[in-house]
Amino acid sequence: MCTTTNQGSKISDEQQQEMEAQAQKIASSHSLMLQEHSEKPQSFSDSLEQLKGKFLENGKALSACTFYSFCSVSMVLVNKSLASSYNHLIEGDGDRDLNILLVVAQATVAVVCVESCKRLGLVEYPEFQWKTAQLWAPVNIFFCLMLFTSMAALQYNSVPMVTIFKNIANISTCLGDYYFFGNRPEFLVVVAFLIMLTGAVAAAWNNIQVTGLGLFWMALNCLSTSGYVLYMKFATKTVKLPKFGMVFYNNVLCILFLLPAAFLRNEVVLFLQSVALHTPNYFFKNIFAGMVGFLLNFASLQCVALTGPTTYAIIGSVNKIPAAFLGYWLFDSTISSQTWSFIAVSMAGGFLYSYAKLRTSQSKSKISPRK
Repeated sequence: MCTTTNQGSKISDEQQQEMEAQAQKIASSHSLMLQEHSEKPQSFSDSLEQLKGKFLENGKALSACTFYSFCSVSMVLVNKSLASSYNHLIEGDGDRDLNILLVVAQATVAVVCVESCKRLGLVEYPEFQWKTAQLWAPVNIFFCLMLFTSMAALQYNSVPMVTIFKNIANISTCLGDYYFFGNRPEFLVVVAFLIMLTGAVAAAWNNIQVTGLGLFWMALNCLSTSGYVLYMKFATKTVKLPKFGMVFYNNVLCILFLLPAAFLRNEVVLFLQSVALHTPNYFFKNIFAGMVGFLLNFASLQCVALTGPTTYAIIGSVNKIPAAFLGYWLFDSTISSQTWSFIAVSMAGGFLYSYAKLRTSQSKSKISPRK
């Protein structure tokens, strides 16, 4: 009897445990069902938030690229207008210009802009120090030459010709990079250089408006641009300056170097005597050019940050197309269809160069993590 009773109680305990286990399974499955139902609206809202985030991100990237293109093209067109469209209003005999004074005016506007942004807390860089200025002075000499020769090249050449010859600066920069730093160019880069050079030389040969003086200033602009890029690569190893610190020192030293030169060339007196230049339109273009030159630094940083170096390089190559056509249309340049074909060849070489440099940077980025 006792044995039977014990076994019966034992069986009832096991049944009770099974019932409890089944109840736990039912409860857990029920909670999972409730969780799934509760998560469906949350996942849908998350997908909407993701779509909204992507839309805003793409919108910011598109606006950054558009702003960078606007600044880049506007800088070329406004400087062309200032360098060539007002010289007939300058008092005096002979071929006169105010190119150095124009560079000083734009540098002054750029200093005001960068200092204002610093006071507002938008950018940061150290205060002006003469020791830093002395170390940075060689870079600024190339910077001043680059600005002045660019203005002179635009004075004596059409915008499309200056646009394609700016590609030649990539060739002299690459040669200097190989000579001074031992960086050998890839085969595709060399092919791009040959295409750019062939197109530029053929376009200049077939363009009746190209003069020896115009070619001289374009060649000097290419050399000074390469010198600025190459020496800055060396100087940044010893002088540590943020991006807008370079903008500040470049423009301050530009004023210190070129303002005396403007007085020596009698450009300040010529400007004061040329009453016909004292118009709101002329002053607005100078202020606009200085502001665009400064904003181009902001636009470049923003474009790289939101899109990456690949898109930035492609946009830089694409910018030459509207600059060339707008320059031709706005300033009534005389360019034959044959010259246009050679300009297109040189621009194609520029696109190939951008592609080659991007492919090189991508291959380096893939190799670097393995190291």
